[in-house]
Amino acid sequence: MPAVPGHNTAPETTSPGSPAKFASIGSPYFGIMLAFMAVVLILSNIGASKGVAIGPIVTDGGFFLFPLAYILGDVISEVYGFKVARKAIFATFALSVFASVCYWVIIALPGFDDEYSIAKQSALEGALGPVPQIVLASLLAFLAGQTINSWILVKMKARTGEKSLWARLMGSSGAGEFVDTLIFCSIAASVIGITDFGTFVNYVVVGFVYKTLVEFLFVPVTASVIAWVKKREPSYGAVAAS
Repeated sequence: MPAVPGHNTAPETTSPGSPAKFASIGSPYFGIMLAFMAVVLILSNIGASKGVAIGPIVTDGGFFLFPLAYILGDVISEVYGFKVARKAIFATFALSVFASVCYWVIIALPGFDDEYSIAKQSALEGALGPVPQIVLASLLAFLAGQTINSWILVKMKARTGEKSLWARLMGSSGAGEFVDTLIFCSIAASVIGITDFGTFVNYVVVGFVYKTLVEFLFVPVTASVIAWVKKREPSYGAVAAS
């Protein structure tokens, strides 16, 4: 019996040999997720300029935000496929560059010369001044990590169809987060005040373990969001390959 558009069966009931299915981007869902991904990355870049020490754990101020970008990337990759996910990655990349340019312009604009304005200018330079290097680290890491994450997820889906969603979410996340964390930490460490090798290793290990653990813990939520979007995305199943 042919599938009725917009009323897809749940992944658990799909036959093992069924092909991978995807949706087109005609509905508003993709745009909403793309907007959230861009905002999360831009805020993460600002937060990452602050080094954070929680006991022996060394991280940065964006630690609680960045995993959300990967969770959104998983949803987009699973529902819309690799080509659409790549568009989302590049769009988020471009918006982060735009935000960084805006910070530079704001800092460079001449301000008032009273004591309060000078203090505000100094605070802006301190908070947003390091952001361009943070953005470079974040963008390169995000571009590489998200691309690998999306590519692995979609390749796994091509083999399993609608089954084994948890396996591809966890497998792709581990690989993507490792590449992302290593690239980001290597470039951004000096900006947030990490100068010795031991602290750098701590930063990398804590970042990778934390981000991956958060993604693993949120797999049930991610899977539920994916199922919700699939059921409400009218074109899901109309695109057979990505």
